[in-house]
Amino acid sequence: MIACSVYQAGKMYGGTSIFENISFEIHEKDRVGLVGKNGSGKTTLFRLLAGEEKPESGQIHWKKGIEIGYLEQIPNFPGESTTKDVLKTAFLELFQIEEKMKKLEVEMGKETNGEKLQKLIDDYGNLQDHFALKGGYEIEANIEKIVNGLNIHDLLDNLFGKLSGGEKTKVGLALMLLKKPDFLLLDEPTNHLDLMAVEWLGGFLQDYSGTVVVISHDRYFLDEVVNKILNLEDGEIECYPTDFSGFVKEKEERLLREFQAYEEQQKKIKKMKEAIKRLREWANRANPPNEGLHKRARNMERALERMEKMNRPKLTRKKMNLEMDASDRSGNDVIMLTGISKCFGEKPLFEKVQMHVTYQERVAIVGENGTGKSTLIKLIMGHLQADGGEVRLGSNVKIGYLSQNIFSDIENETIIEAFRNEVRVTEGEARHILARFLFYGHMVFRKVSQLSGGEKMRLRLAQLMYQDINLLILDEPTNHLDIESQEVLEETLEDYNGTILAVSHDRYFLNKLFEKIYWIDSNEVQCFKGNYNWAKEKMVLRKSRTRHVTVEKNKKKAPALKNTIDQKNVKYEYVEKDLERVEQKISELDRRLEEIQELEHLQQLYKEKEKLERQWEELYEQLD
Repeated sequence: MIACSVYQAGKMYGGTSIFENISFEIHEKDRVGLVGKNGSGKTTLFRLLAGEEKPESGQIHWKKGIEIGYLEQIPNFPGESTTKDVLKTAFLELFQIEEKMKKLEVEMGKETNGEKLQKLIDDYGNLQDHFALKGGYEIEANIEKIVNGLNIHDLLDNLFGKLSGGEKTKVGLALMLLKKPDFLLLDEPTNHLDLMAVEWLGGFLQDYSGTVVVISHDRYFLDEVVNKILNLEDGEIECYPTDFSGFVKEKEERLLREFQAYEEQQKKIKKMKEAIKRLREWANRANPPNEGLHKRARNMERALERMEKMNRPKLTRKKMNLEMDASDRSGNDVIMLTGISKCFGEKPLFEKVQMHVTYQERVAIVGENGTGKSTLIKLIMGHLQADGGEVRLGSNVKIGYLSQNIFSDIENETIIEAFRNEVRVTEGEARHILARFLFYGHMVFRKVSQLSGGEKMRLRLAQLMYQDINLLILDEPTNHLDIESQEVLEETLEDYNGTILAVSHDRYFLNKLFEKIYWIDSNEVQCFKGNYNWAKEKMVLRKSRTRHVTVEKNKKKAPALKNTIDQKNVKYEYVEKDLERVEQKISELDRRLEEIQELEHLQQLYKEKEKLERQWEELYEQLD
């Protein structure tokens, strides 16, 4: 069944057409990825779908009674509202039902009339059924599930109004997922999430009961989640019933077919024009002029006018022109960390970190938000001092740094001023260089504060390209870049002949470029020689073994406690039986984990084991 139908919709801003006459359908339970270059109108289309704006032409039809959820719609809350209070607003209807049930309980306790009491009991039963059906008894469990998945535990007791923009976006996403609307619109939902939260969100959306439409530049995430791609380009939209990788292949094939059809039509048009010209020449040569030939020429001319002309497909588009070469090479040892420890207050970030990066290596640092990835980068660059251990850079190492907070201290400078402050060239040379990074004409005089995240990233890359560096340190380099610019950056980094150290949560980027991963987890830094998928597989196995050892230790402690249990207490006997049952399941899972090699299967079994271990710990606590 169709959830949403868009027919010949058009939208303009300031006399400029964003798109016109676009038509498409979205069906119930579709997983749709909306892609296109930055500035192509994706967010504008989202605002039309959310009902926040109206199209200037065309129509948008919705299935009757459908509930729409839009991630950007983060409402204001009273100043004293905590994050937990905000998340609970997803269940306002259930809390209202609960209040009615409490009132009925009081009334039932006071009522002495049998007939009226029965009426109250019936009303209470109906409310209770509705409450249970809507998930009223699982409110806390549902909140816990989303909070764990998005890793926002630390924000629960914070005032919502005091959160940063990124934190509010994460809370807004959590609120939207808890509301479970029929039609979910997510605009760049992965931007402020760490790797683990992105992976959890992908799994959550795969199982989501409603329809999902997502704007994302995360290619790995799109492949995980979507089954249909809407490509918005040059004011037109095309539908591809596939995931992102399939879309890239199919788009290329479709473009080649369109170009071949265009060339065939151009050949036909050329032949028709030549035929018209010949017919007229023959008609004019005759004496008297041949009216029949003139008539045939006019008929062919009308047929040519009626022909629907194909636009020439654009096989190549303007892209960022990025080329990087390392300056004088550094020594073979580029970065050496020995026994590094760092704390903030009482909180240790990591301890006894060992890191060794050699010349021309591609090394990535990954981990959850707050584990210290950016701190580790700052220690390497000398912006922070370690509490213990030694940080050493090799000989002739020249660093170029691209950070998440680009140009925060020069917001009032123009693009060309910011560029020339770092690269000593004339204004004419600077404008020529900036044009290669898609900053054309008067755009170079825009203030840095007016630039989008992607434009700031392009400006910084332009600076780095002309600096004397041989070690690139990149902090989330693909953030805010559209997919086309990400591909240009990846191609450039592949050809770069220096050393690269990056922090990223872009799994596609990590898998494509990096052969060594440093993973920060539980105050430790683990090194894996391989790409992200390889590192993740090994990390899953390592965590599994660690938990197995922990459970075995706990199992040895349990009998001593069981001996003190009162044997007359039937409840304790049941708990013991449940413990044995759960332990057997854990042992069986451990056996299966040793036999299986496939990553996806390992992850699934690991999740099952985590659930059983939590169940075991809950049962064990009941023995106290």
